[in-house]
Amino acid sequence: MAVEPRRRDGNLLAQARQRFLTVDPLQPEGVRQAILASWWRSRDSNVAADRLDLVYVRDPDLDTPLTRSAEPVLRSLRDQLDGQPVSIVLTDATGVVLSRLTADAALERQLDRVHLAPGFSYAEAVVGTNGIGTALEAGRAMHVFGHEHYAENLEQLACAGVPVRHPVSGKTVGVLDLTCWRKDAGPLLVALAKTTAEQIRQALLAETGMREIELLHAYLRACKHSSGMVFALNNDVVMMNVTARNTLDTGDQSSLLQHAAEALAQKLTSSTLDLPSGMRVRLHTRPVHGDGRLAGGVVDVRVMSSEDHPAPRATQPMLLPGLIGSGSLWRRACAEIESIHRSGGWVAVEGEPGVGKLALIRAVHQRQDPGAHFSVVDGAEARPGCGPQWLREARRTLAEQDGTIVLRHLEPLPPASLRLLTESLEEAARRQGAWVAIAVQDGPPRPDLIPLLRLFPSSVQVPPLRHHVEDVPPLVAFLLQRLGVNGQLTCSSEAMQVLMRSPWPGNAQQVLEVLRQVLRHRRTGSILAADLPPELQSLSRRRLSTMESLERDAIVGGLKDAGGNKAQAARALGMSRATIYRKIHDFGIASS
Repeated sequence: MAVEPRRRDGNLLAQARQRFLTVDPLQPEGVRQAILASWWRSRDSNVAADRLDLVYVRDPDLDTPLTRSAEPVLRSLRDQLDGQPVSIVLTDATGVVLSRLTADAALERQLDRVHLAPGFSYAEAVVGTNGIGTALEAGRAMHVFGHEHYAENLEQLACAGVPVRHPVSGKTVGVLDLTCWRKDAGPLLVALAKTTAEQIRQALLAETGMREIELLHAYLRACKHSSGMVFALNNDVVMMNVTARNTLDTGDQSSLLQHAAEALAQKLTSSTLDLPSGMRVRLHTRPVHGDGRLAGGVVDVRVMSSEDHPAPRATQPMLLPGLIGSGSLWRRACAEIESIHRSGGWVAVEGEPGVGKLALIRAVHQRQDPGAHFSVVDGAEARPGCGPQWLREARRTLAEQDGTIVLRHLEPLPPASLRLLTESLEEAARRQGAWVAIAVQDGPPRPDLIPLLRLFPSSVQVPPLRHHVEDVPPLVAFLLQRLGVNGQLTCSSEAMQVLMRSPWPGNAQQVLEVLRQVLRHRRTGSILAADLPPELQSLSRRRLSTMESLERDAIVGGLKDAGGNKAQAARALGMSRATIYRKIHDFGIASS
């Protein structure tokens, strides 16, 4: 083996890395494009090049389909290597090391020194360019040898990482990494890593198949004993009988499956649902377990008659599936987004929090393209420590998904993430696969979000609820149906007056939360003004401080306990009648 040319190439690479770290505008020559891109990402993430600042996860989950499937494969590989200086490393989808098998004592000690050990994260945003983290970022097999590593502590090593994808969903569930000394590295390291990752994928397929067989058996038993609609589902598979396919259109099927998945997650055994077509159904949900683990769920669906579930007293035709309202500003926003969808143009949907931006986009999708995928890329899910994984999944969705893709809550993302998302959006625009919409907050955007927003040539303003208060009554009736009161709870005219005069800073989402609060103490009959939260029983002319809000709530509660008698409420609260009258006026408290 010719060692001298390799050493000469290594010296050139080391010099290029040094120039990159010390001379900002320099584009090093002789560096692979994938490695250079990773160096830039590492710099944008403020990764230290002269030390390792690793993240440690105390108790990573070691009992997963990945670890169970991989264990015999990895042990077999270790036996085949028979003492060779190669370490076999398995990580989860975030780059946290789950297991490490090493037969060479010297290599084992070196890996301990750089903390390439169970519990430590080797995500690129933490360690910089390395076989594990860079494979996750690139979404493909990557090898990083010697000076290609961003952190100098890793320069003696070479590693080849290959993402392990779930055989059914295609999602990345981990990385198989082979690490050795830099001097021993060669093309066979990458080939061996790819072969091993494929063996793990096949083992995952076998385990997944066993769980799905359990789900299939449960589904067939349910179909045998039911003449109605039957579904079976998990994260990867949906089964549906002929009755369901013939009864429900694609929009109803999509809505029902989403509701069934939520019911399974919340362990609800029975629930009702109003479908976009107007049909009302009752769902009986049963979880299915296989080999001691959740394999999915079987759902029996029955169409409800009017005797089963009386219709609400005040109904209104839905403008779009799952949406209600007749205010001119609201109808205009719905029509504009639907028109843009038909034209194929991308759109930025603007509005205050809670106005229903996502619900409106989803409704247009269900009307125009109900059989296609609907994906949400939510920046709020990029929690500390999960940012790199979230960004990988977001970019993969934009690169591979068709149908409708919605971006939301991107405002808090760091500039580097926004730049990468913008690149992915540009590629998606060239691909012309998905229709993309972005939900953005009111007000001027932050400067580093502007390049991304330029990709959305159209914008639609969704009005706040206070600008179409005529929609409050039908909205309340609709939400009460959604909350499952079965027509047994209505809203009194007195309470409706209070609801309609509220400024609703939280918009439709706040209405939903208010009704949830009411349902904690009243499930039947009529909602009274006294049932509403204190903040709705006042109409302050200014924003109250925390102490003033507490004082307002105490006065509202005192008036309620005293049956509206101000003098009695004042005595109970320890204040004079003049004071309580003044504060009722200042806080805009509704009183009889």
